[in-house]
Amino acid sequence: MKYHPPTAEDRTLFHQGANRRAYEMLGAHPCLENGVKKWHFCLWAPNAKRVALVGGFNGWESNRNPMQKQYDGTWEVRLTEEELWKDAPADGAPVYKYAVLGQDELWRMKADPFGMASELRPNTASRLCDLDGYAWGDEAWMAARATVNPYVSAVNIYEVHLGSWRRHEDGSFLTYLELADQLIPYVLEMGYTHIELMPVMEHPLDMSWGYQVTGFYAPTARYGSPGEFRAFVDRCHQAGIGVLLDWVPAHFPRDEAGLYRLDGTALYSHPDPRRGEIAQWGTMLFDFARGEVCSFLLSNACFWLEVYHADGLRVDAVSSLLYYDFCKEPGQWLPNRYGGRENLDAIQFLRRLNETVYHDFAGVMMVAEESSAYPMVTAPTYLGGLGFGFKWNMGWMNDILFYIRKDSVYRKYHHEKLTFSLFYAFSENYILPLSHDEVVHGKHSLLDKNPGDLWQKFAGLRALYGYTMAHPGKKLMFMGGEFAHFIEWKYDDQLDWFLLTYDRHPQVKHCVQTLNLLYKNSPALYEVDTSWDGFQWITANDSDNSVIAFLRMDRQNHAVLCVINFTTVFHPIYRLGLPLGGTLRELFNTDRAEFGGSDQYNAWEITAEEGEFNSFPFHADVCVPPLSCCYFTYGRQSAAPPVPPPLEDTSEGSPELPATAAEAAPGDKPRPASAPKLR
Repeated sequence: MKYHPPTAEDRTLFHQGANRRAYEMLGAHPCLENGVKKWHFCLWAPNAKRVALVGGFNGWESNRNPMQKQYDGTWEVRLTEEELWKDAPADGAPVYKYAVLGQDELWRMKADPFGMASELRPNTASRLCDLDGYAWGDEAWMAARATVNPYVSAVNIYEVHLGSWRRHEDGSFLTYLELADQLIPYVLEMGYTHIELMPVMEHPLDMSWGYQVTGFYAPTARYGSPGEFRAFVDRCHQAGIGVLLDWVPAHFPRDEAGLYRLDGTALYSHPDPRRGEIAQWGTMLFDFARGEVCSFLLSNACFWLEVYHADGLRVDAVSSLLYYDFCKEPGQWLPNRYGGRENLDAIQFLRRLNETVYHDFAGVMMVAEESSAYPMVTAPTYLGGLGFGFKWNMGWMNDILFYIRKDSVYRKYHHEKLTFSLFYAFSENYILPLSHDEVVHGKHSLLDKNPGDLWQKFAGLRALYGYTMAHPGKKLMFMGGEFAHFIEWKYDDQLDWFLLTYDRHPQVKHCVQTLNLLYKNSPALYEVDTSWDGFQWITANDSDNSVIAFLRMDRQNHAVLCVINFTTVFHPIYRLGLPLGGTLRELFNTDRAEFGGSDQYNAWEITAEEGEFNSFPFHADVCVPPLSCCYFTYGRQSAAPPVPPPLEDTSEGSPELPATAAEAAPGDKPRPASAPKLR
């Protein structure tokens, strides 16, 4: 990426927090000077006494290549490419750091905050990287993305930690290109629409999972080069898979090579620890009152969207940005100027971030992981909202995981955990996350959260997946959940793929695959996720049986009826009230034998009968297996069918009769209404 000399306006915008291309003026960039190829280096370190560029090319000596301070607190120097490639490492481009002398007379060796490539840990230097010249092949994807409305589209996300999805037999990491060879076909096979990558930005410690970032502009060297990561994203797009990235703008670690006290002062964090630290995480909080910090992060978000063609960012730990007292006790935080706990500067930053991203990158998704009840997270900024596109539904996630841990005989006492989410389901644009955070730190895997014997655990897990897919909101599942990973996730080893050689696990994988494909092909399950126009309760209060039923509708009013039984009790005949007459045909059932169930199902069409039940004018009797989720197509008839017109002259053909909303499948013979067939 070539150097763009900043104008006076660019510098002013950087210090004001409004420069979204700060990575073009800071960091290391190739340039031409009098026909000679050089590299321009620029560092913001306003409180430093001296700054020098050091690396293998000058023996890491701070007196060889001093940098010149500019009027706005940035330091600059240029070296020829010939100088820099002297004694370059055999494994790649030259590495470098900035030697910074603070006012405390201490020298600090710092990686480039805007460095676009890094050494492999445990080494911490930045590496020269020219990002120009890559030939993208995803033009069709990018053009189509700009026209897609994600709010009315199927969004089903597979969350991945690249270092532990799969590994080589010797335990070493797959490269970005090897991951493209293996992960992309798997995601296509399973029917997911997007992948979400846990942070790929450079980080020193594997066990942080990438959430303690030191190289905000550098894809981690664990899996290859920046060019190879570009190729990974490119190949995902060419295969029709969206790529979301986890992004961490809340905090940064205390590692000596990183942003911590970069020029000897609390440059990127607030100097008062009550504002500048989060002791529970052992990290430093970004100071959003500083314009330069805001420009650093604003530019970083746009960098991943522009340079790497990411399709969106999942913004980590938004609550820690919104509130000064997040994870703090009284006396450990300072209130804002009005005496409140809200971080007004961070709120302003988030609004500017979302306004900028949605203005400049058509079709992307900005997703907030926000765990409090902060209002209007996904409302437009002009209405006073934060301007995100989507928010993780943490309340739904906590309620349903609390619920499924209960033995089925006690679930009737916690029935509100199933229904409460519909009181607020349409207040935000939600994603339903079954994420990595729920299968670590002693929380058990999703499979092992379910009580009972193995049959009950697997049946309960399949029912949970069916319920999740039908509930309003976009979907997210962490890797391993799709084949019922039995133990908690381990960041330092690959998933237990050997489980697919045992009974039940392949059947769960087949169940999830079927659900994913059904979701993509059923607009009723995704097209109206944010209003009551797409949802209607059928059975909400049957707590004694722990059964719920509801309708999901698309914009053409086609409906899918969803019935979920969260107990081990089998209901051969379970009566449901229905708003209109029509027919039900079973579309999906987690209890089918092919999914590892007991194979109790509704074998043929069921016709709704007139007669009030549960305040509805019609009713139908269906088979509801134990610990199961069933979907039915619902071919509804209007309450007062129009009277067919009298037949006229038939010499030119018979008149067309009004068609029902759902006709029999080709080749099916009409069957009389009957009780469900039991298998």
